[in-house]
Amino acid sequence: MYEELTWLFFGLLTFGFITEKILEFLNASYYSKPIPSVFRDYFPDDNQNKNLNYKNEKFKYSLINSSFSFLLTLVFWFFGGFGIFMEEVKLISESEIVRTLLFFGSIGLFSSLLSLPFTWYYHFVLEEKYGFNKMNQKIFWLDQLKSGLIALILGGGIISLVVWVYESVPNDFWWIVWIILSLFMVLMTAFYAQIIVPLFNKQTELEDGELKESIENMAVKLGFQLDHVYVMDGSKRSSKANAYFTGLGKQKRIVLYDTLINDLETSEILAVLAHEVGHYKHKHTLYNIIFGLMQTGLMLYIMSLFIAPDSSISMLLNQVVAQNILLSETHFFLGIIGFTIIYTPISMILGVIMNILSRKFEYQADGYASRYGLGKDLQMSLIKLSKNSLSNMHPHPAYVFVNYSHPPLIDRCEYIEKQMS
Repeated sequence: MYEELTWLFFGLLTFGFITEKILEFLNASYYSKPIPSVFRDYFPDDNQNKNLNYKNEKFKYSLINSSFSFLLTLVFWFFGGFGIFMEEVKLISESEIVRTLLFFGSIGLFSSLLSLPFTWYYHFVLEEKYGFNKMNQKIFWLDQLKSGLIALILGGGIISLVVWVYESVPNDFWWIVWIILSLFMVLMTAFYAQIIVPLFNKQTELEDGELKESIENMAVKLGFQLDHVYVMDGSKRSSKANAYFTGLGKQKRIVLYDTLINDLETSEILAVLAHEVGHYKHKHTLYNIIFGLMQTGLMLYIMSLFIAPDSSISMLLNQVVAQNILLSETHFFLGIIGFTIIYTPISMILGVIMNILSRKFEYQADGYASRYGLGKDLQMSLIKLSKNSLSNMHPHPAYVFVNYSHPPLIDRCEYIEKQMS
């Protein structure tokens, strides 16, 4: 059984990697397709050539980066890397909580250090070459430090609580942890913009003027109580523009990147905001929370079947992850590694389902803005944003189906056109 499970692990890891690469190669085969005729007036030849070069370079970067990560994972596992880390943390402490923190902390630090050159290259070579990167070295390294500290504090706290529950009430582990994680997810959805975002970006109230007045008038027209519109200094890191709706109840807010304000006309910004209001009106944030909680509950329930303390399946799972190291007891952290691999197919299927729902939500939000007479402006805003960010204008349908959370530009523009007719 040990040998069969080892091959299953290898097969699942390989399946995930190969599936991802096949989809990326299919997508890359569409790069040279001519731009849809409806967009040719908006995308001159020099922009199309730049777009093609950018996509090709990103594809090569992704291929090298993901291949390195895949091969490193296989080598690390086959040569007993997880087992070696386990032996080291067992020497340091007898507490399973401390061992788990040290194990995942060490693995995370090891992985981060190895991926750091790729991250640096992406921002300061690839994105810099095409004029997107606006970060300096200080911002980059501070971001890495802050992200690490957040992972240490929040991640470490949650892991400690989860392991404590696992040890205290193993038979009721999954539903108690589900409640804990559900509360955390809801709180983060409500307060993410107030707690996490300020650690990286400044958010300031939109200044009085024509834009703010137009937004307030539009909010009244849409019947949307808009207490705050914030502008975020996204330009300190990238020239790419964005806007998003976040929060729940009285904590809800719309955030505009300063790059969005610079790139779009007032009427186009209003169309983008109407799209975001559409998400709120259709309760997409609430649905996403519900779907996320359902996924988490399903994952935890299945996980509880595989990692019950010292059960035969848990011991086998631990043994396969540790590779060639004889175990006298099971360890929570080894069980999590093994379960994550086994859960890969379910995770992929759920990811596809969530992307299908997300694309549906985007259409609904586009339709909402269109019904209020902002369809043309929304189309123009999408075209401008796609042009400025060198987005893929002709993605492969299979790649879209699996990976796209937003519909391609041509599909969105056609949908908006139908809503206006």
